[in-house]
Amino acid sequence: MADSVVKKEQQQVATLDFSMVEADSGLGNKEVDQDTLSIPFLKTNLSKQILEANRGAVSGDMYNTVTGEIYDREKGVLVLPCVFQRRFIQWSPLGDEQSAPIAIYSTKEECPATERSKEDNKEYLTDGSGHYIEDTHQHYCLIIKTDDNGKPTGATDAVMIAMKSTSLKASRKWNSIISTRRKQKADGSMFIPPRFLYTYKLGTYMESGRKGDYFVWDMKLDEELSDLNLYNEAKAFAMSVEQNNVDVKYEQETTANDTPPSNEARKADPTVKAKAEVVKDELPF
Repeated sequence: MADSVVKKEQQQVATLDFSMVEADSGLGNKEVDQDTLSIPFLKTNLSKQILEANRGAVSGDMYNTVTGEIYDREKGVLVLPCVFQRRFIQWSPLGDEQSAPIAIYSTKEECPATERSKEDNKEYLTDGSGHYIEDTHQHYCLIIKTDDNGKPTGATDAVMIAMKSTSLKASRKWNSIISTRRKQKADGSMFIPPRFLYTYKLGTYMESGRKGDYFVWDMKLDEELSDLNLYNEAKAFAMSVEQNNVDVKYEQETTANDTPPSNEARKADPTVKAKAEVVKDELPF
């Protein structure tokens, strides 16, 4: 008797009709706007905390600061570059509690006076504040999710890759590859296609320099886009970025878990230890 009741209850479970899902599109997200969203960073040279929390991850792997996904540096990750921006970002000294930029400038001419340090090669303000400015190449991309066989699944993640210091060389290389691509019009003349017409495989490799060994970005041209939906998605994302409708939370680059305690905290409690190493693209691993 009990078995028949269980079977009857199981038979009464209705399956979800996908047309209902389509009809409820966007429901519950009415007040979600750019102020409540945060575009992730795709970072390399991960902190000890991230490596310890993700068994199997190694130095040089890539990390999505919002989803927490790890991408193998050798297998790489498939991306579609959408927009490039160059920004000059003013930071407070490492270890200060201020994790967000002090200021962001669009051109070098807008920046306050700086002087390059012979010790760490950073551009420090001449006002004695200890603030420094980093020339930062910002690559806004769509990560194209793939299955175990490397085939696109149709899902994407919007990310921003901040390349600076030793990674500027890789950024210039990527821009050169993209800007030299040409397509032919019907009349035979050539034109520069949009940045998001070609996919690339991103990974990292190790280089040695005066700072020691460190990982830098590597990119290889993959193929020309043929998916119309993906093209339109990339175009919409590019337009949002260029219209300043995409919010970047720069503090994601150096979160509370990645930042050493401030000088004040160390003075107040000498036993305080850094929760993690400060991780930036240009630091040795």
